[in-house]
This record gives sequence, C-alpha cells and structure tokens, in this order.
Amino acid sequence: MTKTAGTPLRYPETDPDAFKVLNEIGIIAQLARVELERATGDALSGAGFSVLNHLARLHGPWAPARLARAFQVTKGAMTNTLQRLEAESYVKIADDPQDGRAKHVTITSKGLKARDAALARLAPRLTALTRNVGTETLKDLLPGLARLRAELDAARDA
Repeated sequence: MTKTAGTPLRYPETDPDAFKVLNEIGIIAQLARVELERATGDALSGAGFSVLNHLARLHGPWAPARLARAFQVTKGAMTNTLQRLEAESYVKIADDPQDGRAKHVTITSKGLKARDAALARLAPRLTALTRNVGTETLKDLLPGLARLRAELDAARDA
C-alpha cells in the first residue's frame, strides 16, 4: 500500500462543525470498512466481522433484536448475518431459557479465532497507520471519539 497524504476536505464556512466531524468520521468509516473487508477475505463479511468483534468485546449472550438495534439494521438483516455466522460455527444461537420464543447469540471459540485471524491479517496496516499518524495522536483521539460515540448512542436510544 502506498503512502499518500490525505487532502483536507473543504467545507462551506456555514457548515456546522458537528456536521464536518460526522462527515470526516463517515469517510474514515468507509475507508476502515474496506481495510477490514480486505483483512477478512472471503471467509467473513464486514458485517460478520463486526458482529464477531462486538460479541468478543462485550461478552455474554445477546438477543438478535438487541444486536439489530446496536447495529441499527433491520431484524431481517441481522438474522441473515447471524445465520451465515452460525453456518460457519462462528456463533451459537440458542433458545432463551427464560423465554422459549426468544434467542441468545454467543460467540464460539471458532468465531473468536476467526475474529483474531482477521485482526492479525490487519496488523501490518495497523502498524503502518500507527507509524504514519503517531501513537500519541491515536491515543489522544480515543477519549473524544468515545464521548461522541456515547452521545450518538444515547440519541439513538432516545
């Protein structure tokens, strides 16, 4: 991958700063999604990786409807993603012992390995990103991004 300097985006002066930030994040998200999909290869879709990553980070069983809300996709889209992950034995979908109509989704050891393998394939790009942007810059961005994410999460659930 060649190193290129990003061109700063130009915005009309009247555009609100919040819009500019969300627009930059949207572009970054698209670029990051492409990197993740390259790293996961044909074995795992970007959506599948995202679900595995979510389950790996936030342990415990998740209801499919709760996952759909978290990813802001339809229940049908989440069901499709979960069925593909279950077919590969990356997740286990079981009946909720409290409510036979409900389901619980958990990541399997094979799912954790698939997530970790994708992350390992992404490692060279992450190393280059850290080198080019700087460890301190990345660390400095995290608190503000986490705060922004929390605000957007809260607004979604309101």
